[in-house]
Amino acid sequence: MDIADKVFVVTGGGNGIGREVVLNLLRKGGSVAAIDLDAQGLAETVELAGELATKLSTHLVNVTDADAVAELPEAVIATHGAVDALLNVAGIIQKFVPFAELSRAEMDKVFAVNFWGPVNLLQAFLPELLKRPSAAIVNVSSMGGFIPVPGQTIYGASKAALKLLTEGLHAELRDTPVQVTVVFPGAIATNITANSGVEAPGGVDADNSKFKLTSAVDAGEVIVAAMQKGAYRATIGSDAKMLDRLTRLAPERAMAMIAEQMASLTS
Repeated sequence: MDIADKVFVVTGGGNGIGREVVLNLLRKGGSVAAIDLDAQGLAETVELAGELATKLSTHLVNVTDADAVAELPEAVIATHGAVDALLNVAGIIQKFVPFAELSRAEMDKVFAVNFWGPVNLLQAFLPELLKRPSAAIVNVSSMGGFIPVPGQTIYGASKAALKLLTEGLHAELRDTPVQVTVVFPGAIATNITANSGVEAPGGVDADNSKFKLTSAVDAGEVIVAAMQKGAYRATIGSDAKMLDRLTRLAPERAMAMIAEQMASLTS
């Protein structure tokens, strides 16, 4: 999919990977409607966009609010004239505790953002995307959506649900102008713990990690490139690439390896 002179809706545009996707698209000549529930974060994205901010609109919306999301297409089209692509980037993690210690309220919160949020956006924008001569949907899942991580079981389940939703959409939309891509980031240097309202155990936060992290800038580039190519799927980072292969060849071995390496998350 070409980017120049197209209009892109990006969730999570106020920070992290979502912000980098917004800036990347602007640099490549696109117009962007950035969605987030963090007003300050959106303002910072506008500031970082500099002169390109003339092609950027911001929308202070919680993706879990289906009624508010349903009003977005009209607002975006009023500003930009059309919608050519939807990129669901926003997401949160759970508290670093085993399933048995996680409250139902926490489970519902994670699914509300990571699964039902994208569903809300898809229901709102898919009718508009189907009107375009070419269009795209990109849903950002996670490495945790195909391999379990101790203390992040519900997070992984929400991302696995998003993975299959995306693949199902790809199958259903094969004969339409809408291309569909699912993306699996590995460990990315963002503030996802703080943005999720959870405390990071040692070695998880971006400032003090014992794991190799991919920068948010590089992650944004991979996401945009995958959309440009119309890729079925894409992985981000050497960790996600390696584990993607290993889970296909030896799924139980891959699970055990991650469980041993990450056991400290819940200890």
